[in-house]
Amino acid sequence: MSNNITRIELPEFKAENNDFVYGFYGKNGGVSEGFYESLNVSYQSSDDIASVKENRRRIAAMLSRHNMEIMTANQIHSRNCLVVENAYEPSQLAPDADALVTDVANVPIAVMTADCCPILFYAQKDNGRPIIGVAHAGWCGALKGVIESTVEGIRHLGGDLASIKACLGPTIQRKSYEVTMDFSRPFLEEDPLSERFFSAGKNADKLQFDLPGYVTNRLGRAGIKAVCDSGLDTYALAEDFFSYRRAQHRTENDYGRQASVIMIT
Repeated sequence: MSNNITRIELPEFKAENNDFVYGFYGKNGGVSEGFYESLNVSYQSSDDIASVKENRRRIAAMLSRHNMEIMTANQIHSRNCLVVENAYEPSQLAPDADALVTDVANVPIAVMTADCCPILFYAQKDNGRPIIGVAHAGWCGALKGVIESTVEGIRHLGGDLASIKACLGPTIQRKSYEVTMDFSRPFLEEDPLSERFFSAGKNADKLQFDLPGYVTNRLGRAGIKAVCDSGLDTYALAEDFFSYRRAQHRTENDYGRQASVIMIT
């Protein structure tokens, strides 16, 4: 397998005083095979554990954290946010959560996605010290409030709301995200203005859902104005990213997940 790992960064999301490093990673540059080719980072998949561990080690090494892993949770599409106080072994009973926040240096925190929206957060305390966060915002978690929980976690660590910046990584885009008519109901019940994130589908009985647009709206509702978006479509860019929906359409038995990682330096 190729060792050529691609790390995506956006110029709008950058460190002040070199406070943090980050990257949105795709599917290439790892050692996994089959459905997981090649940089699959998920212990929740049925991939070979040793391959997943090596893939995660490679990503940590790109952040100059050699011989360790990226820190992830057992993602369950919840609103749970975990405050990370020290490094733990992700392969051993990782806590159930869909967001992580920390003010500890040299601990690379990450979320795993394959169509859901990965969000990286950066904030500052009153004394200028950095706080970072990550969130796994699929439609379910976003609707339940995982974004708001992440903001609460950052505030708990002393983060100034006005200082929070958020960056959306590769996510399934509206053109690729076809849903049933009933899918929109809980969104509209929660906020009737969410209607703008749904449009006519390619089929008369379907709708297209704008997940990144919805996530950006929830970030704004949480008080975050500095938001940037990669705009990359995990479903359409089959050579670059894993996609749960694409795997379903291809009737594959499983799928890999890519990592979005941030670390205080």
